[in-house]
Amino acid sequence: MVGCKLANVWDEEVAEVIGMTEVLLAVGTRKGLFIGRRRGGAWEFDESPYFNAQAMYSVAIDTRGDRPRLLAGGDSSHWGPSVFHSDDLGRTWTEPPQPAVKFPKDTGASLERVWQLHPAAAEEDVVYAGTEPAALYRSEDRGETFELVRPLWEHPTRSKWVPGGGGEGLHTVLTDKRDPRAVTVAVSTAGVFKTSDGGASWVPSNSGVSAVFLPDPNPEFGQCVHKVARDAANPDRLYLQNHWGVYRSDDAGAHWMDIGDGLPSTFGFAAVAHPSRGDTAYVFPINADADRVPADHRCRVFRTADAGKSWEPLSAGLPQEDHYGTVLRDAMCTDDADPAGVYFGNRNGEVFASADDGDSWQQLASHLPDVLCVRAAVVG
Repeated sequence: MVGCKLANVWDEEVAEVIGMTEVLLAVGTRKGLFIGRRRGGAWEFDESPYFNAQAMYSVAIDTRGDRPRLLAGGDSSHWGPSVFHSDDLGRTWTEPPQPAVKFPKDTGASLERVWQLHPAAAEEDVVYAGTEPAALYRSEDRGETFELVRPLWEHPTRSKWVPGGGGEGLHTVLTDKRDPRAVTVAVSTAGVFKTSDGGASWVPSNSGVSAVFLPDPNPEFGQCVHKVARDAANPDRLYLQNHWGVYRSDDAGAHWMDIGDGLPSTFGFAAVAHPSRGDTAYVFPINADADRVPADHRCRVFRTADAGKSWEPLSAGLPQEDHYGTVLRDAMCTDDADPAGVYFGNRNGEVFASADDGDSWQQLASHLPDVLCVRAAVVG
């Protein structure tokens, strides 16, 4: 245990906490996890961060089943990485007695961090974890224990994967509510890989995605994909933010087309799809790979409502002066409300929220540590 009290009882007090909370917002930072709760339209944050001084690279809010569960991937400079879970909306946390995610000895690898925690869309107790070194893990007990998905770890291209600027991380996991055997992942810098047989085999899925930093800019794999998101209405439609380039696929990633026209820059990290409205996605453009600040030094989210044919800047309520807060790949998200809440945090330690699909914004927090990930969900 890491200073967190064990909670095993689903009692009236816990039910009251959940009943009072309309939207839960989890903000993972370089120095702890901050939790905000919206009740009656007003936001409040818990007094102190959880996992003080730990870098929180991944958070998931699992609303499947009878009770919501929070999962958090922490990285302690003293104790190393671990995965924690909470069944009372973050009031108390449990760390498994044995590491939840661990590389088998025969791999010769050791876990650096957990980049992604993803509750599966079609299997109620299944949770996937993406790690650094780049690997995929599967849990069948809601994130308490995980097993390495070996066919991806042993993929014949693996020896040619190289770390990106932020490391060699498997940072995106997408599952398909129509078919539990279909899983899509993205790795920096190896690109997108897909399985249609539950992880027994994997194929690169990068046709059309450019790798401008390689001698061959159109390789089968090796792209520095930053994030991938799935369209709400058309599960075969995916949106991809690349190291230079914003793309769309209409065939579940088999082919990609450039949809970056209309953006002030096609470099960026985050890509998020609207939770219920088809053809609608959000990105946060960055000036350049060598100038990682908001495009034109302006704090703006860009939204498409026509699957990338056009983009509109969203800035009402955001800072209007020169701005330098970079939004990382997992630091923007939506909840599942209607209209949707949209959220992002930046490396300035600021957190912003919109309750109307991104049309207007309010600042929820400032002067936090470097924001690494943001997750939100309706839980009331």
